[in-house]
Amino acid sequence: MSSMRSYNLNIAGYNIRMESADDGPDLVPSRRFRKNIVGSHLYDVCIRVHHGSLRPDEDAERLFVAPYIVEINGYKITRSDNFWSVYKRNGDLFLITNFPESPGKKAVLKFSLSLREWDLWIENAGYETDPLEYPLDGLVLYYLTAINADLMIHASGVFYNGRGYLFSGMSGKGKTTMATLWDNIGAQVIHDDRLIIRDNEGIFRMHNTPVYKNDVPRSASVDRIFLIDHGKENRITPLKEAASVSNVVANCIQHNYSQDMIARFLGSVSLMCSKVPVAKLTFRPDRSIIEYILRNE
Repeated sequence: MSSMRSYNLNIAGYNIRMESADDGPDLVPSRRFRKNIVGSHLYDVCIRVHHGSLRPDEDAERLFVAPYIVEINGYKITRSDNFWSVYKRNGDLFLITNFPESPGKKAVLKFSLSLREWDLWIENAGYETDPLEYPLDGLVLYYLTAINADLMIHASGVFYNGRGYLFSGMSGKGKTTMATLWDNIGAQVIHDDRLIIRDNEGIFRMHNTPVYKNDVPRSASVDRIFLIDHGKENRITPLKEAASVSNVVANCIQHNYSQDMIARFLGSVSLMCSKVPVAKLTFRPDRSIIEYILRNE
């Protein structure tokens, strides 16, 4: 795709406008975003992209620092102690990040939880650049969920016979395995790793996020939530609301440095768990788990 000065993305129902400032580079969206491009000038948030760098003032408060962790053969290895970080000064937040796939390229996003216009400075962007290179894509989406009291969760989701099933768990618990098993019987796989859940007037829907090449927007209702793990037998153990909230919270993506954000987040999880049945699920990695779930609807 040729470069452009602006474009709009619709991801999980959020309209994100990327716009190069007069001093900014040309923009080239990653291939995984191309099916999310929409012809619109309206936006929920507009991100203006500049060349260069910006640093928060010395009196800015550092709120969060994330290490860069990779998983190799099942082992998590820390490659860097400072992958991305968040600072606050007055009402402004500053997100500073490196890009593992583009050594030397750095970015600072100046944003707010109350304003819809943000600014992004990219250092060593070159003449043209992807302004939402990993990890900035997921971080922008996370803060949109925080602003809108939505949820971002480690989960796979499928839609089959008019019902949406969400399978949540951390790495290695079987999210991709579960998605593959359902895909083999013709279910629509919404995503196999990271979902955004939004409350639409009491109806909860899961949306995919662009991770893979040629991803297309998908969404479905959330009718049952399963907290999964491998086991010797298939077993569903329903959870009461308090237990369901704590277990779902453990698999959600969250940056716990703002009391207001934490309260809104917990309120959203509690509301969802009061509307959608939640259960623990141990399963054998074969088609029998699908038959078991459908029998126990």
